[in-house]
Order: sequence, then C-alpha cells, then structure tokens
Amino acid sequence: MTDCPTPRDALLDAGVPNADRLDELLAGTLRDPRLLLGAHPRPDGTLVRSWQPGAEEVTVVGADGRRTVLAMAHPAGLFSGVVPAGFFPGLRRGGFGSGPPDYRIEVRRAGRTELREEPYLFDTGIGAFDLHLISEGSHEGLWRVLGAHPQARVVGDRSVPGTSFAVWAPGARGIRVRGDVDRCAGRATPMRALDGSGVWELFVPGVAEGAGYDFEVLGADGVWRAKADPLAFSAAPPPGTTSVVHRSRFTWSDDEWLARRASRPWWQQPLSVYEVHLGSWRPGLGYRELAARLADHVTELGFTHVELLPIAEHPYGGSWGYQVTSYYAPTARFGGPDDFRWFVDHLHSRGIGVLLDWVPAHFPRDEWALAGFDGTPLYEHADPRRGEHPDWGTLIFDHGRPQVRNFLVANALYWVEEFHVDGLRVDAVASLLHLDFSREDGEWEPNVHGGRENLEAVALLRELTERMGRAHPDVLLAAEDSTTWPGVTRRTDEGGLGFGLKWNLGWMHDTLDYLGLDPVERAAQHGRLAFSLSYADTENFLLPLSHDEVVHGKGSLWSRMPGDDAAKAAGVRALFGLMWAHPGRKLLFMGGEFGQVREWSEAAGLDWELLDDPRHEGLRRLVAECNRLYRALPALYTGEDAGAGFSWLDATDAVSNVLAFLRHGADGSTLACVANLAGVAHREHRVGLPAAGIWRERLNTDAREFGGAGTGNRGAVTAEPIPWQGRPASAVLHLPASGVVWLTPE
Repeated sequence: MTDCPTPRDALLDAGVPNADRLDELLAGTLRDPRLLLGAHPRPDGTLVRSWQPGAEEVTVVGADGRRTVLAMAHPAGLFSGVVPAGFFPGLRRGGFGSGPPDYRIEVRRAGRTELREEPYLFDTGIGAFDLHLISEGSHEGLWRVLGAHPQARVVGDRSVPGTSFAVWAPGARGIRVRGDVDRCAGRATPMRALDGSGVWELFVPGVAEGAGYDFEVLGADGVWRAKADPLAFSAAPPPGTTSVVHRSRFTWSDDEWLARRASRPWWQQPLSVYEVHLGSWRPGLGYRELAARLADHVTELGFTHVELLPIAEHPYGGSWGYQVTSYYAPTARFGGPDDFRWFVDHLHSRGIGVLLDWVPAHFPRDEWALAGFDGTPLYEHADPRRGEHPDWGTLIFDHGRPQVRNFLVANALYWVEEFHVDGLRVDAVASLLHLDFSREDGEWEPNVHGGRENLEAVALLRELTERMGRAHPDVLLAAEDSTTWPGVTRRTDEGGLGFGLKWNLGWMHDTLDYLGLDPVERAAQHGRLAFSLSYADTENFLLPLSHDEVVHGKGSLWSRMPGDDAAKAAGVRALFGLMWAHPGRKLLFMGGEFGQVREWSEAAGLDWELLDDPRHEGLRRLVAECNRLYRALPALYTGEDAGAGFSWLDATDAVSNVLAFLRHGADGSTLACVANLAGVAHREHRVGLPAAGIWRERLNTDAREFGGAGTGNRGAVTAEPIPWQGRPASAVLHLPASGVVWLTPE
C-alpha cells in the first residue's frame, strides 16, 4: 500500500525503552511482539504501545469513552504513551485483573479515521499440551490448532470477533500475517513464537470468514517469502494462491449412513468403485450439481462407491490433482468447502460411499507453497537423493521428521472427520517404499541396514494405518502399490503395512496386454492371463481399470482392443465379465462404462453421445448388470480374504483360449465363470462342474441386450454326472467369441 512506509533500521530512538527490541520489531525478527506492543502496567498508570505503520495519529479509546492520544515513538509506525491510573477498571499494581484491559485504538491514516482492536492484548489460544503434541509430532487433531480459526476473544465485558492464525515454521526468524487482515501488507501484524515449539500464533481482531491471507515468512536464510498457509481450510481458485479464512456452517444429515458403515464395515460387503475426475466428468458443474447427477449415474450403474481423483487444492489442472499445494483445502474450482461437504452428504443419502485419492509422497516446487517454507527444507527431505523426484519434478516429503508425518497423518484424519469421506486411496506407495524408485545406481543411498527400503516412509504408512484403524476402523485405506512388497494388507502387528486393500496392478497389466493381442496370438500368452489367479489370495486386492490406463498415448479401453467396432465391443465386454468374476474388489474409471473411444483428457468432457450407439449403450447395461449380480451373489464377494473364494476348473486350455474357474461364497453358494477369449465361438465345449443338475446362465456378455450377437445357452445348461477336469459333473456349453459366461446351480 502506498500509505504504508517501509520501516528503516537507522532511525532515531524516540525514547522508547528496550531499543534493541525496537530494532527487532522494525526488522520483523521480534519473536514476541507483546514485549513492546499492547498494554504494560506501571506504578503511575499503563504504558500503551501500538504498531500502526503509515498512521498519522493514534488514540487510545477506553471502554467508557475516555481518550488518550499516543505520541509517535518511531516514524516507522510505533506509537506510545502512558494512560493514567484509573483509565482501565480492575488495574492492580504491577498487573491487570481478570483478562486484558478493555480499550480500542483509533487510527487516522491518509485522512481516514478507523476504530480498531489491538491484537497484542490477547494471550495465545493454544494450550501447552497442544504445543507438546505438535513438538513431538503426535497431534491427531492438528487442524484444530494450526491454520486460521474464526473465533471470539473476551476483553472486559466485550466479546471481540476475529481470527486466530497459527503456523508451524521452526526455522523462521519472523512471520507476519498479511492480506485482507492488514491493509499495511502484513507489517502491522507480526506473529509471535510460542515456547520453542516452532509454532507462531496471532489473534487478529476483526478478521471475518472469507478474508484472504497468507504469511510473510522471514526465513532462516534472511529472505522474506510470501507463503500460503499449509493448513488453510479454503483457498482462492487457481491461478490465485492466497489462503481464505473459513469456518464450516454445514449441518450433516448422514448419521444413518455412518451408523450403517460402522455396523457393517466395507470388508463384509461388495465394493465396486467408479473413479471420477470431477472437472471432466461433466465440465462446468459445481460440487452440488455434480453430486446430484453423479449420484443418479452411479446408482443406475450399481456402483457402491465413487473415488475422486485428488480434490485438495492444486494450481496445475494438468496434474489431475496429484501436485497438491493446500492439503487441507478442497479445490475451489467447484465451490467452497461446505459445498464439498454437501457433495459427500448427498452421495451418502443415496447410499453411495466416497473415497478420495490422497498424495503423501510428494508435492510441487511452487515457491508460495510448502517448498522451503521457513527458508530451510522443512517439509521436503534435505538430501536431493531423497528429497527430489526424478520423474515428476516434485519434492519428496521428509517422512522421517515427526512433525511432517504428523502433518500427513492428521490430514488423512481431517478428510475423514471433517468431510465424512469413507476411505482414502494412497497414491504412489511404490515410490514411498523404495529409496531407489526411478533412480540409477549412485543416485540413491541405502538405508542403515544397507537395503533399498525407505524405513521412514514405512513407519509413516504404519502410523497412518494404525491411527486410522484406532480412530475409524470402518474407513477403507487402499494402497496403490505396483511392487511385490510383502504384507501390504497384513496387520502391522504381524509385520505388514496395515492397509485394507492393495491395487492389483499386475492383474491389470497382464489382462489388458493379453486382450490387446489379436486372438490368433493369444494362445502363447495364455499363462499370463491366468497368472493373477495364482496369487489372488496373497493380499486383499482391488482390480483397477483406472485413469492411468487411458492416458499418455495408451488409448482408451475401447481403442486398445483389436479388430473392428464389433470386435472391440466384444473385447471390452469380455474384460468386464472376467473382471467382475475375478477375486478382488472392482474399480472402473469414468467413460469405461460405455466404451469411451477417445483417450481421456482432463481438458475435455466425456463423449456421452456415444450412448446413442447400441454397442456403447450395451456396455453400460452390462456394467450395471455385473454390479447387480456382484451385489446379489455372495459367491462373488465373500470368502476372498480367507482365500477360500476361488478354485480352478481349467487354467491350461491355451489352444481354445478358454479360462474357467469357480467362485465360492461364505454361505456355501457357487458360481462358475467360463471365458472364451478366442476370436471364434466354441459350440460344444465341455466344462467340469461341482454338481449335476441345472445351472442357470446368470450372465452372458454376448447377450443382445449388451450389444452382442446373442450366442449362448438359452438361459441354462444341464450338468451330467460325467466327471471332467477333476469335478464329479460336467456340462456342454456354447461359448461366444470373446465372451464370458457365468453359471450358478439351480
């Protein structure tokens, strides 16, 4: 602001005591501005000092209207004066009575007069125990202490509204709040450091919800930097970078959903996930409009959950949300934080769970965000071999620093407790677990045992799953891990990482690569298709056909299939028939449900008009039917975790390109899945079954209602007591080309 002169160090001392403290105030390095500012009782009255850069006149106004003009003690903006004894009720010799004295500051600046509250009257609102927990990195409710919290503080008989700001920056030499909170660009609101905890705090009266702010941080290197609040609960829409003061006023109505979630946890139920990038699902809609339309779509298709690509605030839309700058703020692209709460609440009211992608591995280098926050590598690891990601150009969290782990673990709890989300998918777990991830020899340093395991990141993941398990045992944590790390879904007290689910990326690669071959080339790769079923019970798996498989030149699921449009449609139908019968929970990225032809782009919407084509509409109907049967037939979702939910019928018929297996429910039910991945139908194909009698054709991916040719078994087959494939009975099936058939006993 032009009316706020820049402080200068070499100015005359106007008789203010503690001139060295004055120099610190002017330089922005005074760790407790209340040493100089505010009200200080003396035997002859009260010394009042106020920091008002650019002011022409400053007057103390008492609760009863009495006034005392302060003298300019320093031209940079320090005003000082002694008000006589009796000016403040309750004054005692050497101190005040209950609470700070009641007065306001009248400031005349550039011809305007304004009555303001004095921020340096108020003590901190952060307790000693909170500071202890923050110091040791164990504060599970970190967001309740740090960040910007609108509140009221009592002075005299008045309740003074404002906002308490608090930030962790142990290396900072000084911090000021600036923005809408201070028309002098932060110079009037220096914060104070609290008890060696690394926390800086200031209550600023008059700051209301919706005010924009950031922190001006004097780093350990002597450089001032403008920084967004790491725990901002709201942020300006990109390309804006300011934090925004927010207090939720939302009233939840999902008590019934949460009670049901707690009484019957996710692992006892079918779980089928529709993965969504909000910005491109229906471009131009906000959280509330998206909630209504998405709930209709997901309900019609029968998915149990939606999973959102990261919605924490991020400046670059092309990162799809995976380069987060404000971990505690839902992106403002679609509305405010309470609009996102409405989104979750509405989906819960429709019986749909909400999962979020969560990114604890890395963050972008934007100078206004976490990078070098206090002039030191605070959130990022100081060693470039561990603090810089070679693939993504981002910085890697210092997972060995307790306060950084606390920042991340508390953030996971924050989304569950403040936004009622039902689970988190933890991104890039493989990059967390391995020191040599995407690094050549010489570019990484072994751990203390000489290995490649990132022991600090392992500790973070175990702390995450343990704390979430204690606080919210019914919340799902899924790991995106592409490696063979053992025990990802094993309990931590048994040596595992403690996740509920692990993404089965091996299944995804093997299946898509196999189905991408011309059918005449598949026989040689038959073992690859069957391989995932050999280890399906080693972890609690989720089968992902995610956004990563339809970008970066890979094409869409539709375009990856060989042949003409009819063959492509059959290939995608066969993929879905196999996927929903295969052990493991399900995940499908948006557009896959109707055979999006173009590769996905975050900058464009989906091609919904394809649903006018019977083949694409047939795919949508197939996905809905797969989900309906998945939820209706316990054989498809129970018994998995015990490894008792699957057995082979035929894994070796490479010549015919046929794969056949059984699914077993905890209730004793059975389902047979027979897949013919050849380019031709098999009219007389015998398959072993566990019992003679009538077996109903519950699903045929070649059915006409799904856009197929209608080759099948007229709704049922009769199994004869003819032993086959190690089973006491068998049936002859008509198997459609590139088709999958499900059978259940009558």
